[in-house]
Amino acid sequence: LPSPCPRDPFLSPDSHMDVQGYKWVHWRVWLCRLVALLSLGALLILFHWRPRLGVLARCRSCPLALAEVLLLRDVSYSVVSFSFEMLGRQEEAEWRDTVQLHKEEKTLLHYYLFEGLRYVWLDRKGAFCPVSVLNEDWTCKDLYGFQKGLSPREQSSRRSMFGVNLIDVPVKSYMRLLFEEVLNPFYIFQVFSIVLWTTDEYYFYALCIFIISIISISISLYETRKQSITLRNMAQFITNVTIRRESGEEDCVNSVELVPGDCLIIPQEGLLLPCDAALLAGECLVNESMLTGESVPVLKTPLPAADRTYSSETEHRHTLFCGTQIIQAKGGGPGGGGAVAVVTSTGFLTAKGALVSSIMYPQQLNFSFQKDAMKFLLILGSLAFCGTIYIFVILFKANVTWPEIIVRCLDIVTIAVPPALPAAITTGAIYAQSRLKKHGIFCINPPRINVGGKVSVFCFDKTGTLTEEGLDVWGVMEGGPAGFSELVPDPRLLPPGHMQSALACCHTVTLLRGQPLGDPLELKMVESTGWTLQEPEGDGDVVNAEYGGHKVLAVMRPPTQQLFLHRNSSEAVAIVKRFPFSSALQRMSVLTVATGGRSAMVFVKGSPEMVASLCRADTVPPQFSSTLHTFSSEGLRVLALACKPVDVNSDLINIERADAEKDLQFLGLLMMKNLVKPESAKVINVLRLAQIRNVMVTGDNILTAVNVAKSCGMVGSDEKVIFVTASPHTAQSLPTLRFSLEDEVAAQRSTDVMDQSLYQGGFDYHLAINGKSFAALCDHFPEYLPKVLMKATVFARMLPDQKAQLVKELQKLNYRVGMCGDGANDCGALRAADVGVSLSEAEASVASPFTSKTENISCVPLLIREGRCSLVTSFSLFRYMALYSLIQFCSVLILNTVKTTLADFQFLFCDLFLVTLLALFMGKGGPSEELYPRRPPASLLSLPVFGSLFIQTCMIVLGQLSAVFITKTQEWYIPLNSTVFGTENLPNMENACVFNLSGYQYIFMAVVVTKSYPHKKPLYHNVIFLCILLIHFAVMTWLVLYPGPFFSQVFKLYNFTDMNFKMLLCAVAALNFLICFLLIDLGALNCLRLLRGKRPSKKQYKRLNVLLSDSTSWLPLNQTLTPRDHTVIHFS
Repeated sequence: LPSPCPRDPFLSPDSHMDVQGYKWVHWRVWLCRLVALLSLGALLILFHWRPRLGVLARCRSCPLALAEVLLLRDVSYSVVSFSFEMLGRQEEAEWRDTVQLHKEEKTLLHYYLFEGLRYVWLDRKGAFCPVSVLNEDWTCKDLYGFQKGLSPREQSSRRSMFGVNLIDVPVKSYMRLLFEEVLNPFYIFQVFSIVLWTTDEYYFYALCIFIISIISISISLYETRKQSITLRNMAQFITNVTIRRESGEEDCVNSVELVPGDCLIIPQEGLLLPCDAALLAGECLVNESMLTGESVPVLKTPLPAADRTYSSETEHRHTLFCGTQIIQAKGGGPGGGGAVAVVTSTGFLTAKGALVSSIMYPQQLNFSFQKDAMKFLLILGSLAFCGTIYIFVILFKANVTWPEIIVRCLDIVTIAVPPALPAAITTGAIYAQSRLKKHGIFCINPPRINVGGKVSVFCFDKTGTLTEEGLDVWGVMEGGPAGFSELVPDPRLLPPGHMQSALACCHTVTLLRGQPLGDPLELKMVESTGWTLQEPEGDGDVVNAEYGGHKVLAVMRPPTQQLFLHRNSSEAVAIVKRFPFSSALQRMSVLTVATGGRSAMVFVKGSPEMVASLCRADTVPPQFSSTLHTFSSEGLRVLALACKPVDVNSDLINIERADAEKDLQFLGLLMMKNLVKPESAKVINVLRLAQIRNVMVTGDNILTAVNVAKSCGMVGSDEKVIFVTASPHTAQSLPTLRFSLEDEVAAQRSTDVMDQSLYQGGFDYHLAINGKSFAALCDHFPEYLPKVLMKATVFARMLPDQKAQLVKELQKLNYRVGMCGDGANDCGALRAADVGVSLSEAEASVASPFTSKTENISCVPLLIREGRCSLVTSFSLFRYMALYSLIQFCSVLILNTVKTTLADFQFLFCDLFLVTLLALFMGKGGPSEELYPRRPPASLLSLPVFGSLFIQTCMIVLGQLSAVFITKTQEWYIPLNSTVFGTENLPNMENACVFNLSGYQYIFMAVVVTKSYPHKKPLYHNVIFLCILLIHFAVMTWLVLYPGPFFSQVFKLYNFTDMNFKMLLCAVAALNFLICFLLIDLGALNCLRLLRGKRPSKKQYKRLNVLLSDSTSWLPLNQTLTPRDHTVIHFS
């Protein structure tokens, strides 16, 4: 498993912050205080919204070493102040330059806290750095020096430096939350609006909005504090642990007191780890599902005492992570129980701290939708400004008093700019998150749901994702200089020897309460041999003596009855040292001792290519490559095994891995059948029909991966696979790049035909590349990399870092990249992807923003459908909220022109009863059952969106003006009183006709904007919304046709007596609806798209696709290219 290490740039985005230093300028500070007083606190509110302005106004720039205030710029600006701590004299020269001397006997620690992490001033670097840099130079050998324990003085000093071992999630008081919530621009605007409405005598409307705002704030405060408390309960873990003091005594302390360098004693029964620690002695069986989602317990082995720098990322098989459950510890303490580890990270610097930090401070998305929403608010603000000028001119000409003019002008701003717009467009994501949770998909970053709707390529891990987790042994073949033996389907039929011992011993399977636990592949391998695993009991002295006094970890005993009759039966073998599997090394190994300590042997298991490269050439069969090709092409998982005798009298425990795993003797191949999950092919087909690219990224052999790609439908039966082979620069040769067909015979037959332009000649093909070639391609052939990425479907033998690099390279081509994996080796790629889905039992994983409890990829289409549904819902709500403002804006402008306005209850009826209910339930409709090839748009500032809003606004204005003109043409029309203005003119005919028609417009515009086919279910599936529409239509029709004297008085409506006129108003509203629904949203939008024409796409992968389609030189089959052979295809 990879380390969920906080040094990972995806988990610690603050590592690249821009930091600027400032000092207070006293006269500026006092001047700002005076201005804040004169502005009644408005300046302080501005500084609260824009901290950078507050710093620039009150401070001057200065060197970081002299700074009193820091301005941090990551995604946005943050301001932090410093803390100082007095420390005792530091003895270590390494630490002496990290602090500033204060007097002679004291040390001043200069640091600040940001997002839970402590940053200290380092003189030698001239910068503030995470406190973790103080131990980043520790080597593995240095960690063994801490086995003797720390002195109390040293512990106290380190605690002052690193802080307490606590993942402290702040839970703010209700008063502080209220203060921060009230200072939100939305609520400031609401306060301004309520004051204005009260001044304008809209008392009941102002009171209702005030009550709703109070309820909204209360719910928001409760939910915010509840989430903080839940997260704190999950993050904060305090327990008692045993540590070793410098004196050699063991002491029980609170876990909060732990510091890096403490020697931790782990009991045999295990514990929930409160810190990150490197294992020094013994073995630990660890459940890491809470962090990585990996359900299989992992065996952790002691850290090699090497001179290389320690990193939890590279040494993850020897590192115990905070928040993981140690199930059992053995072999490290007296009596053979327990283990010994040294603390390496505490608090937010741990793996669990990184997970909590990613939840508290999620990465900001580079997604145009949210940015466009804020830009559109500015456009509406500009419209409000124009409306204000118009009203000012109209009222000034009408000789209205200045207070009335000011109130009327400001009132236009509150109508034209809907402050709830940013909040309303998140409703779709909230509904989608709720639906996903019901399907077992959990999301810790809801804005990512909308991004899921734009995914254009989805990457899949193979083992455990596309294929079953477990494998069945298919057969073994022994090999040597003379070649391979016959295939043996059952390993128990093998004759006694090194091959059988390697299969039985080369694993990290362990026992828990008598039951074997470990990697499913290794469990199947051991089970197939029939050998049994035994572990020493107690201190193990008896077993150790049986095997020459060596410290025994486990004993593998052969079955009592051999299935294959041989004169010599197999002997029991003791495992004394394990080198766990490493994705980077592509192998694992064990060191074993025979009974009586007669001999010692190293057994190695790993990828065939890697193991063969470590073997002596004279021991590898000549048919190795062809045999491997044959089995891999059949989709089998192939592992190679090798061995080497070692001197039994040498220091076996401290043998270096590099020494143990060289000059090996090749033993043979183990073939395992890995079945494709039944759901995989269905899901891949669904994605292909939706024109979403599918890519396989695996650590397995390239031929096995290609076979699985064909089995699950990524590669069609009539499609060709072309292998990309790139070699790096060596002393003997230049870098080379070659494209060759999968079948060499087919290559010779069809090369001439395909060279005429495979890309445009009717052949559909896929590229396949392995990790080594991918690295060489990136380093030496960057001009070919985008073209290979365009058609590559299989990426094999990819290291975890290369998976993350692949995701980033695809993103550079403007792909929206999804990644689905098991949350283990795919951790970096899952975090790098726009939409990362971890197949895991955990509800929150350090691996990715999405976690699915479904053990197959059927969650992927569901997530994309929900993303598309959420995105189109957000678009609908955005358009509706904008149109709601524009309808009311037009109504008020028209009525103010004729010296009247809307009544108090009319505003209340439109805003609360009509609009709020419709907007609340508009997003409740679920996603469609199928994925459509065309993805929904994500840009709000596009011609179709703007064009439709503009035309609909024109239709709204025409509809309301038509109602006014029709009213004025009636014989019974009575002009209103021109000597008074506003509500004093109510009720009147102009107000009644405009209110009646605008009421219908609020209703039918909700229908117009919710047409979301094909990404959302039809309107009739959203039963609640449909019922509300019908109720609203009925109520509005009743108010038009027969409001009655009571409601006419409440709404200050003029009650027309002419039923024919009332029916005419309803007909105008119906015509207005039909024009907007049919002509505009169907015809006009298509006309706008035609007028715009088919413009070149801004996405690089689409532009490159067009260029490649027109190229006659792509693809250069069976040509050996060097960096001098530049491509003729370029794009900027």
